Amino acid sequence: MLRIAIQNKGRLNEQSVDLLHELGIDVDSAKRKFLSKATNFPIEVLYLRDDDIPQVVANGTAALGIVGMNEVAERGCDVDVVTKLGFGGCRISLAIPKGDDYQGVEYFQGKRIATSYPAILENFLREQGVVAEIKVITGSVEIAPAAGIADAIFDIVSSGGTLVTNGLKEVERVFESEAVLIANKNLSAEERELLDELLFRIESERVSRGKKYLLMNIPTSSLDEAVKILPAMRSPTVMPLAAEGWCSLHSVVDATDLWEKVRQLKAIGAEGILVLTLDKIIP
Repeated sequence: MLRIAIQNKGRLNEQSVDLLHELGIDVDSAKRKFLSKATNFPIEVLYLRDDDIPQVVANGTAALGIVGMNEVAERGCDVDVVTKLGFGGCRISLAIPKGDDYQGVEYFQGKRIATSYPAILENFLREQGVVAEIKVITGSVEIAPAAGIADAIFDIVSSGGTLVTNGLKEVERVFESEAVLIANKNLSAEERELLDELLFRIESERVSRGKKYLLMNIPTSSLDEAVKILPAMRSPTVMPLAAEGWCSLHSVVDATDLWEKVRQLKAIGAEGILVLTLDKIIP
């Protein structure tokens, strides 16, 4: 049995549960549960505060964890960062009152900075040669300047709307973060085997993300041009049609390139183009 710790509430909780579902793992995500077992995979999910996850993985209470890289860096726990997961993106930035003139990091010399991430901030200030007073706040960091607690803040920024609401502006992006899968450094052989299976499924999910499946009829005479347009994973699938001089072409494309590819294919005679959503691609 493999135990994985995930955040007990919030956006990262929802995205972690969605990921497990996409990996074919059915877990009861009832809000009041502390520990849930999957019905179709030897895994159980431990629901915790995000800042507790690195520690419980480091000490072996959980073999794996899904948590923001910012929490891993801040807690400094000895864990393996196995893979990035492609969601939960955010940044930790320095922000100051919007009316202040900012010319560079020397602005913070001797200033009071409020934050919930003192370790990351301390490392940054040391690298920049800046001496400042760090005020550790666990609640609403963004109100610190208005309340006279600090001159600036160092906090998570997603859209920046909260900063604007509190009369602040972002001036230094210090740490980029996203959700990562972390692991205890002393997994058993059975746990490593189950982790490998999870990674296989995660890679399949990653490869299929943002992809579309194209099927079309195309004149055989245009086939070489079509193959150049469609990269595919190895090469497009081509099948002859009953109608002489025509074939069926199948391929996978990035969703961001879809309409440009369709335009090019139509220009060389493609007809009956079907666009399908992919569920999984097994590499």
